Amino acid sequence: MTSTLEKFIHSLDVRALPRVLQIQSGIYCQGSIYEMFGNECSLSTGEVIKVIGFKINKLIASICENNEVSRFSAKVELPLNFPGLYKVVADKTPYVSIEEIARKVSIGPTRFGHPCFYSAEDIKLANFTIKHGEQITFNAVEEVNGTMAVNCVVVRDKESHSFSLPLSQEGEFYECEDDQIYTLKEIAEWKIPKCRNRIVKISNTSHMWDSSSPLPENFDGCLILMPVYDVQAVMKFRKDIVHILSDLDVEVKDVTDCYDISSFLQPLSLEDILERTSKEFPMVAEIMEGLSGNQKPYNLLSTGKEIVIYEKYQAARVLASEMRSDSSKRHFLIPMSYKGKFKRRPREFPTAYDLEIARSKKEHLHVVATKAFTSPHKELFSVSVGDQFLVQQCQTSEVLYGGRKKVIDVLACEQILSDSYKKVLLPMYMEGGFVEVIHDKKQYHLSEICKEFHLPFNVKVSVRDLSIEEDVLAAAPGLHFEEEITDSYLLISSASSPAESWEIPVYRFNILVHLLSKDVQTVVPPVTRTTVEEVSEEEYYMLRRYENLTLHPPPRPPKKPT
Repeated sequence: MTSTLEKFIHSLDVRALPRVLQIQSGIYCQGSIYEMFGNECSLSTGEVIKVIGFKINKLIASICENNEVSRFSAKVELPLNFPGLYKVVADKTPYVSIEEIARKVSIGPTRFGHPCFYSAEDIKLANFTIKHGEQITFNAVEEVNGTMAVNCVVVRDKESHSFSLPLSQEGEFYECEDDQIYTLKEIAEWKIPKCRNRIVKISNTSHMWDSSSPLPENFDGCLILMPVYDVQAVMKFRKDIVHILSDLDVEVKDVTDCYDISSFLQPLSLEDILERTSKEFPMVAEIMEGLSGNQKPYNLLSTGKEIVIYEKYQAARVLASEMRSDSSKRHFLIPMSYKGKFKRRPREFPTAYDLEIARSKKEHLHVVATKAFTSPHKELFSVSVGDQFLVQQCQTSEVLYGGRKKVIDVLACEQILSDSYKKVLLPMYMEGGFVEVIHDKKQYHLSEICKEFHLPFNVKVSVRDLSIEEDVLAAAPGLHFEEEITDSYLLISSASSPAESWEIPVYRFNILVHLLSKDVQTVVPPVTRTTVEEVSEEEYYMLRRYENLTLHPPPRPPKKPT
């Protein structure tokens, strides 16, 4: 069945990729050259392409009145980084089954991927009844007892009830109102269903309009958004990835079922390589879509280069942020092989509980109070600004509370006086402020800090790493070591001159390769090099979120007795 490229991509389920398309007709049917992102390709009638991926490139917006495009509205093009915050308007058109929701709506592990719907009628399950109009949160699509289903949650009387709805469940399901606000990029990635447009309302209009804005001045109404996709495709006689916009005026036909898909090059992401068995390594690959940059290892990963992939493994990194008062902090992943040295910088502690977490057997933690605290119990110490303490240990103490004795957790400390020490007890729930006093002048390697101290930890580079051309950490005024994380890496080298090998992160390098049937000249990898990786703000929060899911958080500080 023939359709426009736009209609085909709008209805295509990403799980059905790859698809082989044959060009049927259009303004490019005579073999015109089409250029997109520097890639030229001839889309002649009869040409076949293999679609391997697609993502929203931009949005076409129209002013909305009564849930329809205004007759007086011109369509405007909005880039994904267009400023402003937006509210999603609930779609009034119902979904007829859970399968339709799972196919058209983004459901995933992040907070954006938990859409909410309600059923027009009661749904009776084996041991639970979902009432009509009750909000159902969709968390994940998974297999349950051999049947594909959606894992759902209903909150009733402040209690969560988890259950699964099979994809075959039919009904009349409506989108719930969403009171969250989103950027345009977040809406494009998570909140535009397949085969449907999305209506949004501008949430903040201040500071976002200027003369170059395509929207009317002081506009605070609703917009209908229609996505335009960047389609990634492979052509039969090319080794690079071709990018085509979905609104290109051509007609296509899906011929996947009657075409030998193996006749195309098979692009693989780094995640695909990671899923290969260890016995398949080492392997030789050619970069189909790579990175730009002159420094190593980026220059080894440019399009057209051949690399050897020796092995896959998990490696440790320390996630660090610059210590700056402004918001322009840079974030880094530091390998354990970093050869520079660090000197300690004072840490700040907001509560007595944080002092207990930071306490170590190696030394007494010496702090100065920066905030006063008046104890409600005579058995416990009241703190003044400037008081100095050596932190000893956590213990319990009896206090008189409402005429009755009560046992609470306290922190035993020694107050430093001019010529003596005084034993005092601080309540663990104490909200104060403390700054560390550093007596240690030693210079530490990264591995020593991770072994001897609790993270988070504050440092400054005292000796830069001379093995790397430019040590970006040395210029930082101070570094806040936040946590140690473990991530997936591939060990690679240049195929033509394998003098050294490099660790490259699987989940932060957007690279496509295809495997070559070449023998690896050197099975044993050459000397391994690592680099300090600077991560973006978005990658930083994803790392923190992912890592925090795998760690058990510390218990909450005790509450102040009421």
